[in-house]
Amino acid sequence: MSTYRPPRMKFGIFLGPFHRLEENPTVAFERDLELLELLEQLDFDEAWIGEHHSAGWEIIASPELFIVAAAERTKKLRLASGVLSLPYQHPLIVADRFVQLDHMTRGRAILGIGPGALSSDAYMLGINPLDQRRMMNEALDVIMRLFHGEVVTMETDWFRLHEARLQIAPYTHPHPPMAVAAAGSPAGAQAAGRHGIDMVSFAGLSEASGQALSRTWGWYEEAAGEAGHTVSRDQWRLGVPFYLADSREQAIAEAREGYERELVEYFGGTISSATQPDAATIEAGIEQGGAIVGTPDDAIAGIERL
Repeated sequence: MSTYRPPRMKFGIFLGPFHRLEENPTVAFERDLELLELLEQLDFDEAWIGEHHSAGWEIIASPELFIVAAAERTKKLRLASGVLSLPYQHPLIVADRFVQLDHMTRGRAILGIGPGALSSDAYMLGINPLDQRRMMNEALDVIMRLFHGEVVTMETDWFRLHEARLQIAPYTHPHPPMAVAAAGSPAGAQAAGRHGIDMVSFAGLSEASGQALSRTWGWYEEAAGEAGHTVSRDQWRLGVPFYLADSREQAIAEAREGYERELVEYFGGTISSATQPDAATIEAGIEQGGAIVGTPDDAIAGIERL
């Protein structure tokens, strides 16, 4: 006799990471790795590691390097690039390195990709932000062909390939797990749907955020259908800021400084935290559905609203 167990919701972390400018980066890297060790002990499923090259807060320039280090300290936690900015690198190199990572992690690595988020990154690299989504799609098409064993000859205005192929087949058949960042515009959702791979998005609890998520799913499902793929909701990861404690008051008190400094100093530029606008308070963030800060019951209610 068997007992039915409904599918378990999976949990992960998005590790930008966000570190204040005054922090020692050597210490910050070590703390981030220790955090992933703790998450594995707590039975988290995944960790998503960002790629950034400017602004000073998100200090990981290579998700792949960080994933290799994290893989040596963990056994089960799946480790994702969250996300790798395809316009910043040659698609053959991305495919080659991630196949190697697929083997070295025994299939625990997830290739999360996107066009790049920070305009300051694109500026330093001399990339026109208006070209980034096109460049992402061009690179993604090549990566998928390489993963499927094709020999690729192709020329664009930013890369060339001459009879390019992978040296080794992926550890994971037919290729490493993949996801495309989908936020705001149709581009990411349509790219994911066209290739039948997963999506990853940031989410909020407001009505406007709910409408945006609904549109994103529609773009994804439509593109997948046109390409002959069937997609399901378990292929969509949603990122929501959480901070939980025994009481709502305790959670707000403990999260206040980090939340408000991030909004003002990172997202808001150089505005002094002493003169921050009301919109940058943690209470406003909770009220507007930008974060879940409270008790486990508050978290359950927030997830159900999604």
